[in-house]
Amino acid sequence: MFTEALIMAKPNKTKPYFKNNNFELYLDDCRDFLNSLPEESVHMIFADPPYNLSNGGFTCHAGKMVPVNKGKWDKSRGLDEDLKFHMEWIKACRRVLKPGGTIWISGTYHSIYRCGYALESTGYHILNDIAWFKPNAAPNLSCRYFTASHETLIWARKEKSAKHTFNYDLMRNSDWPGDFIKKPSKQMRSVWAINTPKPIEKTFGKHPTQKPEELLKRIVLASTQKGQLVLDPFTGSSTTGLIAHLHGRKFVGVDNEKAYLDLSAKRFNLLKTNMDKKRSRKLEMVPA
Repeated sequence: MFTEALIMAKPNKTKPYFKNNNFELYLDDCRDFLNSLPEESVHMIFADPPYNLSNGGFTCHAGKMVPVNKGKWDKSRGLDEDLKFHMEWIKACRRVLKPGGTIWISGTYHSIYRCGYALESTGYHILNDIAWFKPNAAPNLSCRYFTASHETLIWARKEKSAKHTFNYDLMRNSDWPGDFIKKPSKQMRSVWAINTPKPIEKTFGKHPTQKPEELLKRIVLASTQKGQLVLDPFTGSSTTGLIAHLHGRKFVGVDNEKAYLDLSAKRFNLLKTNMDKKRSRKLEMVPA
């Protein structure tokens, strides 16, 4: 997909960590990787950057008190350094997006406002902010403030004057599970009720900020066409890539943690096996 361009740009880091059909994973810092890609080569980006909330606190998981620390990559380096990081990767994303390309960014209040500022500062045009409501969110253990039960997603396009992809007819509220309005043909609202990842989505392990497949399905189908290229600069367990591949899109994912790329590869191989089996069964049913 990008292999030839990357060989010219960065001979020491051009080889995909994992590649199968139109699904590629790279072990790299997303800023370095993005700056090596051809300009205006990506149709859509989904980004789930570090939330910077690993501060020694605790949360509830499966009824137990567990630390919120996710790793060094999630620790804040201070307001100025965190903002600088978001400015760098968001600017790098804008360079590789096509004129009508769009970016989705997910986050909590720990990070999303800095991302929004960085988006506007670097020339993007914000289209929507989505409230992803989690009906099965973990309870608040301190009982000192409201229970966190949503994340915010910002959807923005590269150029205000460019025409972006929005598959309006697919986004009928009555056609999707978990929404608040069920009347036929009603427009989808900006509050989405979707549960956190199901146990089957964590068969091989999990990423600490893993997104549910249902959420990415909605995002990918809303803002891309078949055959277009989707990129995730913080791919983690690559839910974005699995959904993109399942629905006929090309995918490139980047992460600087080898363990998460290994997890991504396992998830992809299982998906491909299941897709191949389903395709074989369909062929067997075709009359000779």
